[in-house]
Amino acid sequence: MVRHPLPDESWPTAEAAATSRWFSSCALGAHRVADRRTWVPAMVPWRASADGFVTQDVLDWYARFARGKPGVLVVEATGIRDVPSGPLLRAGHDRFVPGLKQLADVVREQSHGATRLLVQLIDFLAIRRRPEPATFFARFLRIDDALRERVLATTGDPTLAAAPEDRLRAWFSTAPRDVIDRTLDAREREALDFGARERVTDTHVPHIRELPQVLPELFAAAAQRAEQAGFDGVELHYAHAYTMASFLSRTNDRADGYGGSLDGRLRLPLEVHAAVRARVAPSFVVGCRFLGDEVIEGGSRLDDAVAIGVAFARAGMDFLSISKGGKFDDAKQPKVGEAAYPYTGRSGHECMPTVTIDERGPFSRNVSLAAAIRAAVRAAGHTTPVVTAGGIATFSQAEGILARGEADFVAAARQSLADPDWFEKVRLGRGDAVLRCKFTNYCEALDQQHKQVTCQLWDRAFDPADAHLAKSPDGRRRLVAPEWSDRPRAP
Repeated sequence: MVRHPLPDESWPTAEAAATSRWFSSCALGAHRVADRRTWVPAMVPWRASADGFVTQDVLDWYARFARGKPGVLVVEATGIRDVPSGPLLRAGHDRFVPGLKQLADVVREQSHGATRLLVQLIDFLAIRRRPEPATFFARFLRIDDALRERVLATTGDPTLAAAPEDRLRAWFSTAPRDVIDRTLDAREREALDFGARERVTDTHVPHIRELPQVLPELFAAAAQRAEQAGFDGVELHYAHAYTMASFLSRTNDRADGYGGSLDGRLRLPLEVHAAVRARVAPSFVVGCRFLGDEVIEGGSRLDDAVAIGVAFARAGMDFLSISKGGKFDDAKQPKVGEAAYPYTGRSGHECMPTVTIDERGPFSRNVSLAAAIRAAVRAAGHTTPVVTAGGIATFSQAEGILARGEADFVAAARQSLADPDWFEKVRLGRGDAVLRCKFTNYCEALDQQHKQVTCQLWDRAFDPADAHLAKSPDGRRRLVAPEWSDRPRAP
């Protein structure tokens, strides 16, 4: 591993920025245009209410990004189901529309209409926290004939194998670990050591088997609510560790026509897109975020992503936003009482590379994925815009990517969190004032703990006597970046 310094940057003058590609307009679908190719991708800040409603903290968070006037701002992963999911935004019922409308209005007002606002729509399956072993054996281990046969094979004791359930559970709670490992199957060992996790391939479970019949309508209804709330469009979340990405993955071996071959794995994502597209106006933007590389054993790689990108462009997606990794498959073992986090293994580090990484370094590390997908989409005769991201924090990086035709929009999450005004500072020739992200993933560590996400560059920069400043529950961190003191007055 090498610790890389931040790249040197010679920031452009206002005149140079004005004629640059990054601050030029770009079509976002057939009926919408983004004034700039600057893009803030979705980040979950853990500021929604416990039941998924927009809060004042949510409004303040997005208003702060809007004042930096990005060309496109994507609101965090927002659940499409009307089910409890903690402090994540939801769009699974009409009662969420008023709050979402308030959010759209705030962004439009604070950006003076300069920012296109999208919301990322997500579905995810259940995952449990890692249990105490005694709790697992007492409550969660399923005692069935298959398990009893394995007990017999391991111990050679037919009396134990046929024993009442409570005795068998008590035996497991005291058995040596090597005996437990020989007796439990792979999924049971995973449930013990990591917490049980549903997969799209669990077709023996009715609600998993029925996902293809259920999800198109759920996504379509959520998109319609976003349109009613005043958003410019939606980003369908087909990336990382979640339901739709799992359907696209090479690991999806469903035998019901929704897995196995590439066509089978594409089937549900295309059906979801078609359902959404049919439900909203032609001018409403419908694009998606998907993986250029899963970075897991047996997972999809760039050749799969290229074929997927061409299929999505052919289907009429309004944009393709490319990410990488972030899977449960290689996540580190969580502590007892915590759930697995899909950004802790190699695939997660590739998704959000830090300054401590191999010789290639973290900066623009994943651009080649977007470039390959864009080239294939163009070769197939489509003009679908492609969004790239990953370790991008300078004007030179972004402008070079656009000049080489590697992407049509250049996104920055962590740098935008570090300095929500950085796009405006660069555009106005004030790059010297940009607060530069350190790429240490301080923010990601907070996300892993489901704490309100902040940046180490500014979350302690407050006057404790300021009673009007929103702070974290412990009062130790500010929740919104400080204002740019030299910000020019709006026209």
